[in-house]
Amino acid sequence: MKIIHVANFYGPKSGGIKTTLHNLGLGYRSEGHEFIYLIPGKKFARESNEYGGCITLPSWVIPFSGGYRVIRSTRQVKSILQALKPDRLEVSDRFTLSCLGRWASHRKIPAIVFSHETLKGLVKSYFGFSLNKFVKWHNTKLAAKFDYVVTTTDFASSEFNEIGTSNLVQIPLGVDLTNFSPERYNDELRTKMLKGGDVLLVHCGRLSPEKKPERSLQALRELLNRGVNARLVFIGSGPLHKKLYDSSRDIPVTFWGYVANKNLLAQMIASADISIAPGPIETFCLAALESLASGTPVVASNTSAVGEFLKSKDGNCVGLTADNNGAAFADSIEKLLTLSSQDLQMRQRCRTQAENFPWSKTIFELNSLHQPLPIKAA
Repeated sequence: MKIIHVANFYGPKSGGIKTTLHNLGLGYRSEGHEFIYLIPGKKFARESNEYGGCITLPSWVIPFSGGYRVIRSTRQVKSILQALKPDRLEVSDRFTLSCLGRWASHRKIPAIVFSHETLKGLVKSYFGFSLNKFVKWHNTKLAAKFDYVVTTTDFASSEFNEIGTSNLVQIPLGVDLTNFSPERYNDELRTKMLKGGDVLLVHCGRLSPEKKPERSLQALRELLNRGVNARLVFIGSGPLHKKLYDSSRDIPVTFWGYVANKNLLAQMIASADISIAPGPIETFCLAALESLASGTPVVASNTSAVGEFLKSKDGNCVGLTADNNGAAFADSIEKLLTLSSQDLQMRQRCRTQAENFPWSKTIFELNSLHQPLPIKAA
């Protein structure tokens, strides 16, 4: 079967979409499928790699996004798809690429769209108010164009459930359980990262407005005021880097930047005491799951989806959520530090929880969707 995935917001360095596409490619190819992905770039290019066939299309840079791009011409996308003749189509962009659903339907090609974000959350985050009627209208139109809408969590599904979307399917993403592991703990690296501190906090992710990285700084300041000798390490880059750096010159913060070496990244996460995920509208957060796989507990926003996987099946804690302010995050960090010091099995429980999310399970469930489907009427 030839599966083609078209995506926007494919980061030049890293990001959730990029990680997802690469793992989908590895998984589909292991099942014997041909996988081709179309992504935005500076110019047209075509190559083959371990993930499948990659076609890069001319695109616009999104201002203040840290380098994210969107494909310029959906007409060019359709022309390429027409030539490639996919058996199945996947789309990662509910906005500018949603027209591909109708294109596929007219040609009787089953198509699914991944909703990687909550529109309700994005609107409120960027505009400061709700547009519920618009959100419902957009989501209704989106679902009508595709055979399936795929979400990853209850939180991501909620705005589609509100309008009774009948073709909604919830499939969690996975985590690389080989690379991210408690065995990656490196005492020498931890000492280097701490620089004389006692508690090592990491914030792993893009430094962009919707991720609220400033919340991690606020939490650190609060902890320092309470006498906690902590250091915060930001792993990642983004448009807010300079602003965050300038506002934190007086406190123990390290901006490590983007880490291309996957082994080093895994060691850094595994060597931390706590991973902070303050994004209030995260619909999954691969970085949080990678932290759990590394044995590192997580403190996350209580308005995001991350809390859905911070309790193990037996009810034990592998992380905590907090209100969206620095003091509340500091409270949860202190509480989690205490719990971790009293519970020698915390790191193993984090790992066990992450093992419920192998990429193989994601691929299996997507493969089930890609079996013969009832085709939507054009």
